[in-house]
Amino acid sequence: MRGACDAARMSEYPSLNGRVALVTGANRGLGLAVARAVAQCGARVLLAARDPAAAAAAVVTALSGTSLAIEAVTLDVANDASVAALAAREPRVDVLINNAGVLEDQDVPGLEVGLDRVRHAFEVHAVGALHLIQRFAPGMRSRGWGRIVNVSSDWGSLAHMESHHLAYRMSKTALNAVTRSLAHELRGTGVLVNALNPGWVRTRMGGATATLTPEQAAGTVMWLATLPKDGPSGEFFNSRREPLAW
Repeated sequence: MRGACDAARMSEYPSLNGRVALVTGANRGLGLAVARAVAQCGARVLLAARDPAAAAAAVVTALSGTSLAIEAVTLDVANDASVAALAAREPRVDVLINNAGVLEDQDVPGLEVGLDRVRHAFEVHAVGALHLIQRFAPGMRSRGWGRIVNVSSDWGSLAHMESHHLAYRMSKTALNAVTRSLAHELRGTGVLVNALNPGWVRTRMGGATATLTPEQAAGTVMWLATLPKDGPSGEFFNSRREPLAW
């Protein structure tokens, strides 16, 4: 395996040599696929998960006999102290991929969903992502380069809002607001902030009948993580890299 983008990716994604990337919720599924792909493009990758053992096991899976630069880190994005501890240990992050997610209100009507589940969804998807951006974006801005990718969902689109999964939908809408607002705040600094709906992915959350593999869905994340300096910012994309309605 190459230290920069491997042969299959060289023509599509620029090298991330010398960059440090943090991927949250990366111990399985899409996050794990993204961590491996980013490392294949030359970045030093911090593979984050709440459970240290799960993070360590995921690194073994991601490396799979290669010499990629992937390290396990413990991170609970909903815990302020956990975020602060990681930022103190790893003050530099150039590529931040907010992938950590929860879906705890399956098949529960919005009139009945527990407020504890709503609060937790917001803490993970929106507040946790915002806290990480607050910790790492100032350094990106001072260095004149950064890429922030927020893994959202079309369920968070107001244009396509429907019933059920209200906690998940509301919190992803809030993540989209974080994306738009901070992209505007960081305009002209070299830091690009975007959101994406990765599609229906074959993960524990998406289920075995989903149409995309994690590796296929990781392609859109990689595209946003390696955008050129004149690339889009403050936008919302689908798995085909087409703009989505907010």
